Amino acid sequence: MNHLASAGSDEWELPHHAHVIVHEVEDGGGLLTIYDCGAAQKPPTAQLLGNLVRVDAEHEQLVQPNGYIVKLREKAHLERQADDHWVIRS
Repeated sequence: MNHLASAGSDEWELPHHAHVIVHEVEDGGGLLTIYDCGAAQKPPTAQLLGNLVRVDAEHEQLVQPNGYIVKLREKAHLERQADDHWVIRS
């Protein structure tokens, strides 16, 4: 499931208040669940397998028992760096 707007090859737009929930697992893999806004009560916009390796956009990060939540504070792009590596850039 990926309903994010495309911003080019292997790059997608993230809204100003997007929340990215990163679930980490013991084998080093992970699951990224992306919501357009943390306050909106609607299903996720995308779910992607892999690791979020860096966030180069203004954000707040909350640590959770099984991962963390990235709350964006500006519009950004999600970029695929490899099959299972992702970066968020402003």
